[in-house]
Amino acid sequence: MASEWLFFRYQVPLPPTCSSTHLPRYEELSEEIKAQGIDQILCISVNDAFVMFQWGKQQGAKEVFLLPDGNGEFTRKMGMLVDKSNLGFGMRSWRYSMVVNDGQIEKMFIEADYSDNCPTDPFEVSDADTILTYLKSAS
Repeated sequence: MASEWLFFRYQVPLPPTCSSTHLPRYEELSEEIKAQGIDQILCISVNDAFVMFQWGKQQGAKEVFLLPDGNGEFTRKMGMLVDKSNLGFGMRSWRYSMVVNDGQIEKMFIEADYSDNCPTDPFEVSDADTILTYLKSAS
């Protein structure tokens, strides 16, 4: 049975973009996103399960499954692990979102300026609205 998943990632819990915009907007649009054939919305982060659980509780996350990548192994194998030591975060994931259809990446949105210790924090294409627009155009 084929399944279609939507992944997005965030750097660390509590920074303004992640807590006030990124996760909340995926929660808000979850019904519309799932109506486009997405079975599961997952948020992955280079963080441990305890941090992810507490952040999810604090955010009231109900529609988005928060998936820890404690040692960054998944993120590293995706080629998205970056050094964010300039912000005091250490090794984290670069911001991206992707649609995974039956185990294959169908579409990936990667924020610009991918690099270690990037002086900016781009948030233009990994957002829920961009992915919803893509899903509507692809159907």
